Amino acid sequence: MKIIIIIPAYNEENNIGAVLTELSQYPYHILVVDDGSTDTTADIVRTFPRVKLVQHMINRGMGAALQTGNEAALRLGVDIIVHFDADGQMLASEIEAMIGLITKGKADITLGSRFLSKKSNIPFFKEYFILKPARLVNWFFTGLWLTDAHSGWRAFTRDVAEKFQIKQDRMAHNTEIVHAINKFKLRYKEIPVTVVYNEFGQGVAGGLRIVKDLILSKFV
Repeated sequence: MKIIIIIPAYNEENNIGAVLTELSQYPYHILVVDDGSTDTTADIVRTFPRVKLVQHMINRGMGAALQTGNEAALRLGVDIIVHFDADGQMLASEIEAMIGLITKGKADITLGSRFLSKKSNIPFFKEYFILKPARLVNWFFTGLWLTDAHSGWRAFTRDVAEKFQIKQDRMAHNTEIVHAINKFKLRYKEIPVTVVYNEFGQGVAGGLRIVKDLILSKFV
């Protein structure tokens, strides 16, 4: 099976080298989508001969970068796509668990959950005042009750990538993808994963922007 790891990256010069070094130990294909970075992210990616690079001329957002990566992976003849962050918070060693049920034909898509394991060092405020309420918002817009709404960890088959397009350019793409699971009746499974927090990440304001984007998508 051809497994492609898609990494959206925006101004990740401090992290992308270490992430690609770790991933290069595994037999996966790697594709980085540089989302209009203004630092040396793209230059660092080019030093890894096995890694393919696609670039946006301007910063469009993570959702747009992932859709660009999905389209490129389909052209490359992918069997399984894995979405992986560029900030060093995900562990390459857990990719095997994410794709295991898919390779066995038991799932169409897997979603990483930080709450099925106690290994993730989630900041208290983020866990109880951002991520927990996000589950309710996610259920309201998608009809699926998940243990984790926005980990960013997911893997899925080529058929799934061909079924839908990510239209939410920024962070609301997480909920959009979950909605597609329900809409297309995909077989899904949540997988325990580790997320290592080097910084707080998206806060309350970011969460409110996601809700705004989801509401607007109902009318536009």
